[in-house]
Amino acid sequence: MARQSITLANQNDEWLKQQVINEEFTSKSEAVNYLIKQARDRDEYVEYVRMKLDKAERSGFSTKTKEELLAEIKKKLNV
Repeated sequence: MARQSITLANQNDEWLKQQVINEEFTSKSEAVNYLIKQARDRDEYVEYVRMKLDKAERSGFSTKTKEELLAEIKKKLNV
């Protein structure tokens, strides 16, 4: 693993220390790695949603009413 030296704001350092004291994490490094992983996962999800929205926008707009759309969805789901 790569080693890094970082400077934290006091409140962030205290929060990390508290997480270790509360046994949420075994070390501040573990907590930081977890937080970075969460941010990466969120970024991947945001990119996925963006891609889906772009695809939907390119497919055009529907002229169906909401009732027609609901009936179509229910038919596909066999409800």
